[in-house]
Amino acid sequence: MKHNKVGSVMTTDVVRADYGTPFKEVARLLADHRISGLPVVDEDDRVIGVISETDLMIHQAAVPDPYEPERHHRLAALTPAGRRRNAKAEARTAGQLMSEPPVTVHASDTIVEAARTMAQRHVERLPVLDEEDRLVGIVTRRDLLQVFLRPDADIRDEVLEEVLVGTLWLAPRSIDVSVTEGVVTLSGQLERRSETEIAVSMTRQIDGVVGVVGDLTWRLDDSRLQPEAQALHGVADEWLRKL
Repeated sequence: MKHNKVGSVMTTDVVRADYGTPFKEVARLLADHRISGLPVVDEDDRVIGVISETDLMIHQAAVPDPYEPERHHRLAALTPAGRRRNAKAEARTAGQLMSEPPVTVHASDTIVEAARTMAQRHVERLPVLDEEDRLVGIVTRRDLLQVFLRPDADIRDEVLEEVLVGTLWLAPRSIDVSVTEGVVTLSGQLERRSETEIAVSMTRQIDGVVGVVGDLTWRLDDSRLQPEAQALHGVADEWLRKL
């Protein structure tokens, strides 16, 4: 299965800061470039942290409330989160302000992997690294969503070539494949039930697919056969083991 790589959608002109970049310069970079975050790099262009608008807001919000009890301030500062907030509140440079360790991806990672990382780590952008872990780009949620602009015809062609012919060793017209607004409909009859499961599973993983409608039937329900009686063949064997 061929997945688009992060390197194909990332922005290569990256706004960045050094460890010693002053606080006000960081704020100016975010405002001038209309971005909500940036990476912090060392002298070798390796990412050592990231700064978001939230980090700057923590600094602004750290001004004590004169009507809040002093004891509350002291107790809050004793927690790990409180100590981190206090450190950011007193930050004067990008290195003191940044969050670390940074969450990053490599240019060779797939868009699916990058999207999963963003969702799991609750971040809106990811610094992109090369093979030597140096900064080469930045990818945002909007960049990753470009994959869903892929034409329906391209998606259909990949289903035919990669799923039917390349994996199941079937003729392209073995079943009917239609794509509308990214939703793939597979209809027709295949020889084995396991083949229908493979077809739906692999189609779902193709870049740009919004959903899959599996309107497939089969002649042989091989899920009821004993393992030694199953006649597995070709590349499909490995996919069956993963289902």
